[in-house]
Amino acid sequence: MHHLLKPTFFKAALTSLITFTLSLACTAHADWPNWRGPDGSGTITTGNYPEVLGEDTIQWKQELPGKGCSTPIIFDQKIYLTAPTKGHDSLIALTNDGKKLWSTSFGIENPGKHRNGSGSNASPTADSSGVYVYYKSGTLAAVNFDGTIRWQKNLVSQFGEDTLFWDHGTSPVLTEQAVIMTRMHHGESWIAAFDKESGEQTWKTDRNFSTPTEGDHGYTTPLIISFNQKESILTWGAEHLTIHDANSGEQTWLCGNFNPDKNKLWPAIATPVIIDDVAVICFGRNDRGLPQTHGIKISGTDDVTATNHAWQRDDISSFVPSPIAYKGSVYLVRDRGEVECIDPKTGKNNWNASFPKARSNFYATPMIAAGNLYAAREDGVVYVAKVSDQGMELLSENEMQQPVIGTPVPMNGRLLIRGENELLCFGLE
Repeated sequence: MHHLLKPTFFKAALTSLITFTLSLACTAHADWPNWRGPDGSGTITTGNYPEVLGEDTIQWKQELPGKGCSTPIIFDQKIYLTAPTKGHDSLIALTNDGKKLWSTSFGIENPGKHRNGSGSNASPTADSSGVYVYYKSGTLAAVNFDGTIRWQKNLVSQFGEDTLFWDHGTSPVLTEQAVIMTRMHHGESWIAAFDKESGEQTWKTDRNFSTPTEGDHGYTTPLIISFNQKESILTWGAEHLTIHDANSGEQTWLCGNFNPDKNKLWPAIATPVIIDDVAVICFGRNDRGLPQTHGIKISGTDDVTATNHAWQRDDISSFVPSPIAYKGSVYLVRDRGEVECIDPKTGKNNWNASFPKARSNFYATPMIAAGNLYAAREDGVVYVAKVSDQGMELLSENEMQQPVIGTPVPMNGRLLIRGENELLCFGLE
């Protein structure tokens, strides 16, 4: 048995107005077809998952060819992840027992400049039509399940360089007909749709808002929802929450007024989560003692800024890790390891707790699998805690011995952890 890992033990239903279209993508194989999972919540309610990630539970590991910070996905019992290979962007396919099937390479990698960044920050996404990838270099591509490239294009060449202060973070998402990409930066910002089969641009809509310095920089990933009985795209960034029609790109809903004091250097990093008809948005600079968390009602049409701010808090938030939704509550793992469980309707705490203090921060978005909260710290420590809306019990602290930035992924009772050097799989059998 490998001796690399050293664990230390410690004892929506959504309304008819808005539902996650991608929830239909969850198959009998428990696919995890994108960064946040099939329903966008970052959670799965069923299964039996390990409480300790160590020598007794590791099932396999696969060495990775280069540094990538994206999250693996699972589709039809196969694993797909992005990483650089010999200086080129690539997509790697593995069996569910870790054996490599194929690797497909694209153009030259544009490596990350942040210590926790890479040219492969964006996570892949998949449905029955194939796997779709995006890289900091600008490559957007559709890949067939045998590893052949159906089409590829370069959005940097097409639309110009992005001006993001840090590395690109937005992942592609899929509607019924298209792959959706957004660019939110200082310059021309947009949301665009590209046909899944041909790669041709079907629409592109401007998304430009005037903000203080760096407020227009966005690293979040859109959510595909059903809004007013139409497939729609919800996007957070540039101090505005918007909804666009998936077929036309038309903006049908907008909420602003998130930064009335015009604070500078407030980019959007954490992706929202939705429970019932409330979107919970982490904003501000929790890393600098300036947290903000907002509850926004997803209802009405056109500009709802004056009516749809349900609640706001300026004492808790998360700057980098995104919130997750589990059994009617929203869970935050904040940048320094504080854990909050809040009621999305009121914004009030059900409880708060904290992981052990350390010098390192939390960059990975956490995940909950059948009541187990998995939270990875940047230095490679992964905590496991039992959670409910009643409280939290810390179960284990597990050392991966390599940085971990990607989100943990559930896989039929097993757990994937993407480290800087290896993909690791843990399970009970």
